[in-house]
Amino acid sequence: MTDWVYAYPPLLYGTLIKRYKRFFADILLDSGEEIVAHCPNTGPMTGICIPGNRVWVSRSDSKTRKLLYTWEAIEVHDIRSTWVGVNTALPNRLIKAALTDRLFPTLGRYSEIRGEVPYGLDKKSRIDFLLTGEETPPIYVEVKNTTWTNGEIALFPDTVTTRGQKHLRELTALLPEARSVMLYLINRDDCTQFAPGDSADPVYGKLLREAIAQGLEVLPCRFEVTPAGVRYVGIAELVI
Repeated sequence: MTDWVYAYPPLLYGTLIKRYKRFFADILLDSGEEIVAHCPNTGPMTGICIPGNRVWVSRSDSKTRKLLYTWEAIEVHDIRSTWVGVNTALPNRLIKAALTDRLFPTLGRYSEIRGEVPYGLDKKSRIDFLLTGEETPPIYVEVKNTTWTNGEIALFPDTVTTRGQKHLRELTALLPEARSVMLYLINRDDCTQFAPGDSADPVYGKLLREAIAQGLEVLPCRFEVTPAGVRYVGIAELVI
């Protein structure tokens, strides 16, 4: 099963020199020009931020942008050469497109997709997607971008995430009146399994297992990153 969910704008090839101050990356384009690109990823990018590796960048002609280039993906050489998406502005767009195209049959027959809906006891959190319909209970879907791996196992998180822990607690509190779904977007296609990143955040792993025991649904979704765009390729095996 293969389905396109996103088409990239024209991309330029280059080589990563370094990432710094989280949001900046020095890149040497194949043309010989050295640029500073925006790095749209606030995380540590464990295992994928490797100077000397090949990258793709997009260019914007907007006159309001300080940096014209955006770092989109990097090539890594773990099990095999694989392109990994690094732009964390894309995952929710990818999942919105996948939900619209009904690519996840286990979610059932919902008729409405709403984004950034307030929820939780204090209503200060916002769920990434709320799916509703006449024939299904409300389905709360939280999306997490996943790029860290151990062999063919995708792992989340790659650092301590108190925000992620909070999301698990809030999703668990919705059960059993609603369906709660943690959707891990595996932003590379070389992983066939998914597991919590216990070595990075053991509390998160513990909370995830407890939530699953209470009815939390987990969707580890595999995506292939290509120069043309991003393609959904199926569900990874959950290893708990």
